[in-house]
Amino acid sequence: MLKVISCSGLQGRFRNITPSLRQGTQSSTPLLRVLSQLRGVNRWSPNSCGRAFFCSDSSDVSDPVVGAEGKAAEAAADEAESKASSAIVPTSPRPEDCLTVLALPLPHRPLFPGFYMPIYVKDPKLLAALVESRKRQAPYAGAFLLKDEPGTEPSLSSGSETEKNIYDLKGKELFNRLHDVGTLAQITSIQGDQVVLIGHRRLRVTEMVSEEPLTVKVDHLKDKPYDKDDDVIKATSFEVISTLRDVLKTSSLWRDHVQTYTQHIGDFNFPRLADFGAAISGANKLQCQQVLEELDVHKRLQLTLELVKKELEISKIQESIAKAIEEKISGEQRRYLLNEQLKAIKKELGLETDDKTALSAKFRERLEPKKEKCPPHVLQVIEEELTKLQLLEASSSEFNVTRNYLDWLTALPWGNYSDENFDVMQAQQILDEDHYGLTDVKERILEFIAVGKLRGSSQGKIICLSGPPGVGKTSIGRSIARALNRKFFRFSVGGLADVAEIKGHRRTYIGAMPGKMVQCLKNVGTANPLVLIDEIDKLGKGHAGDPASALLELLDPEQNANFLDHYLDVPIDLSKVLFVCTANIVEMIPNPLLDRMEVISVAGYITDEKMHIARDYLEKNTREACGIKPEQAELTDAALLDLIENYCREAGVRNLQKQIEKIFRKIALRLVRQEALNEPPAAEVKAEGVQELKETLVVGETQSEAESVEDSNHELATETSTATDAVQEGEGAADSKVTVETETEKIQEIESPKTAEKVLVESSNLSDFVGKPVFHADRIYDQTPVGVVMGLAWTAMGGSTLYIETTQIEQGEGKGALHVTGQLGDVMKESAQIAHTVARAILAEKEPDSPFFANSKLHLHVPAGATPKDGPSAGCTMTTSLLSLATNKHVKKDLAMTGEVTLTGKILPIGGVKEKTIAARRSGVKTIVFPSANRRDFDELAANVKEGLDVHFVDNYNEIFNLAFGHHQQTQQETILA
Repeated sequence: MLKVISCSGLQGRFRNITPSLRQGTQSSTPLLRVLSQLRGVNRWSPNSCGRAFFCSDSSDVSDPVVGAEGKAAEAAADEAESKASSAIVPTSPRPEDCLTVLALPLPHRPLFPGFYMPIYVKDPKLLAALVESRKRQAPYAGAFLLKDEPGTEPSLSSGSETEKNIYDLKGKELFNRLHDVGTLAQITSIQGDQVVLIGHRRLRVTEMVSEEPLTVKVDHLKDKPYDKDDDVIKATSFEVISTLRDVLKTSSLWRDHVQTYTQHIGDFNFPRLADFGAAISGANKLQCQQVLEELDVHKRLQLTLELVKKELEISKIQESIAKAIEEKISGEQRRYLLNEQLKAIKKELGLETDDKTALSAKFRERLEPKKEKCPPHVLQVIEEELTKLQLLEASSSEFNVTRNYLDWLTALPWGNYSDENFDVMQAQQILDEDHYGLTDVKERILEFIAVGKLRGSSQGKIICLSGPPGVGKTSIGRSIARALNRKFFRFSVGGLADVAEIKGHRRTYIGAMPGKMVQCLKNVGTANPLVLIDEIDKLGKGHAGDPASALLELLDPEQNANFLDHYLDVPIDLSKVLFVCTANIVEMIPNPLLDRMEVISVAGYITDEKMHIARDYLEKNTREACGIKPEQAELTDAALLDLIENYCREAGVRNLQKQIEKIFRKIALRLVRQEALNEPPAAEVKAEGVQELKETLVVGETQSEAESVEDSNHELATETSTATDAVQEGEGAADSKVTVETETEKIQEIESPKTAEKVLVESSNLSDFVGKPVFHADRIYDQTPVGVVMGLAWTAMGGSTLYIETTQIEQGEGKGALHVTGQLGDVMKESAQIAHTVARAILAEKEPDSPFFANSKLHLHVPAGATPKDGPSAGCTMTTSLLSLATNKHVKKDLAMTGEVTLTGKILPIGGVKEKTIAARRSGVKTIVFPSANRRDFDELAANVKEGLDVHFVDNYNEIFNLAFGHHQQTQQETILA
């Protein structure tokens, strides 16, 4: 047996070895050497790492725990040995006399003999019993590990929950939760509710004596006898020591613990070695309890060996993780230091400057080409900001604000204007290339160019293109920019409700940016671009201000020379910018904004114009986009006309473009399918077939030539052939010639595959490509019946025809009334009442004896009730409808009219003359009635729009009455004359 006597100094450890061990075996010498190595390790301050030293959890331990030796094997021998131990305090009575002890539950780890463990006792009765026991010179108690609660996972339970459960357990319930084998523990000190225990020997519970506090009877357990010279036990113990030494090499966590233990240990033998390894390992409580319960020394050493081997593997993993993290951190620090040194070296050599100097140099370099043209007040602001930038810290928020501000100021094209095109003829050519018709728009642009040429410089204007969707307002703006050789920028203000989008944000806001105009100037790089403001009639108005009012400063020629953006806060000259606005309905634009614009109306296209646009622009572009060649497909004029009249009757050509794209997509699919069907199944078969046909043809020609030569020689030699033979020979030659030609055609067919047939789109098969017609008839009535009159209306989609129908509901004396339907607005409802009054006056003048209006209840209706209708241009149409029913006369065929009537019969002017004229032509109307005040508007229309129309301009309704019903008098006179 190896006996080590503890001394006060570290050099005194392991000096006294019993002679019996020296003489008993020589194999103990390696054990002594290993322990000596364990003794000499450097001290290390332990890091708790979630596990308390030896036998306690971190939640239960506040100070490092040290181990001590105090177990006696036999009563007499142990008494002598305990006197020699410096760690265990002798007490009276002796430990072996304690057969009834207080039961202390241990929640986390068992207490091994020779080790200290502090515990917290929350039960006041148990704490009082422990204090009383210590006073009675019997400071012993039984420390037993607490079993886990049934049905719970030990790894998932937290320390606080376990503590709470222990405090709740009392009496028999606590007794049933204790492990049978525990440790007799000496109470060394009690401070408050903290009790420090030191383990002596193993105990086994036999029965419960009392419940509060829990007291149990115990039996003292002894290790099973073992042979100290057994080679297997020695080898196992050496392996345990070797593993502990390796763990100490890889992990410094246990070094201080081992030194402290070797200071206070008394006897060190194989059982104690097993307890020592299990106590300092990081195994869970059940594995430690298994070592505590094992009385066979060899098996206990094997269990401990398994635990310390696992600890060695964990230490290796921990070391590799720490090494990897350390390498990563050190590499990043090294790279950072090298980069900083490199910056310092470059700065000293003048190869590189710091961030602020580089930024200032970049801004000055950007500003240098514009310095002469830049306004003085802007240069002053830039210099002030550059000075401020040098004084600010790069990490401050103000630094980023100043840097972004300088970035915008130096990026704007101060005084940089693009060279404009003042060639009127070239501009005319460009405009004609891009758009068909639109004479008034093109004329206005040419006027602008001519003025600029005479002045030598151009001045920005505000042009507003108004018209229905699809007439090309946006594309006109792009063409104008190309004709003027200006940069083009477009932004839509439809639904815009934030003034900051136009005027910019204040620089104090996070994420502040300039307005759209400043962004435009930065993007295009010139100070005289063409800016297209799209959908200006759809401006929104929200909590962030009124954008329509903010646009006044932007568009006003008197103010935009000093336009002030909130972000830049310096005036910008926008007087050279050409603004082109687009709108569908001019009336939706606020009057102050509309007053600053020059409105150019872009009305819808007539059928002839749509035909030219489709042929010259839409079909050409669509054909190229679909990859279809002209020889592969053709769209006839008749089909195109049918497509325009029956499918695309709206004012614009956007829907026409969609339908043409639909046609060519279907043509492309048909061509690809034909090409796939005409391909041969395999290229090898084709090559073999060609070769066989060629060989057959060559052999046949050779044989026929040889036969013909032989026949001719035979005829020349004998000259006895008959006419029949000659005829037969001629027929054979003809047959052979036909055969050769047939074979040649077969070769040509195989060598050149059959080309796809040309796809022809005509009126007959147009529905196969675009479906059934949308508009089935131009007009509802060929000859309008009595009480029905065709009117002309203007809508946002262009002009359209509008029928007004009147019928008699009820007749009786004094029942004269008028009922109006058709989802009419207030203006049209009032027009109906005025028309009813005017019609009564006209009828009283024409037929004084007629009581029709006084005794008839009438119903006036405008079809398409789902469509809201309103406007001051249907009064004369309603009056004519009422008079047609009153006089029982239908109006002149192919007649349409528009105009508002007053109570005295005067006809007021209307709007949308071009749209209404186009709608009349589309419906096949030949005679149109307009107010006299609209003569000038009609005269300005293109000749092809006015062609074939009989237009009458009237001032009074009597003129309309004569036009609408005068044909009846003419018919009566012709009848009388006949």
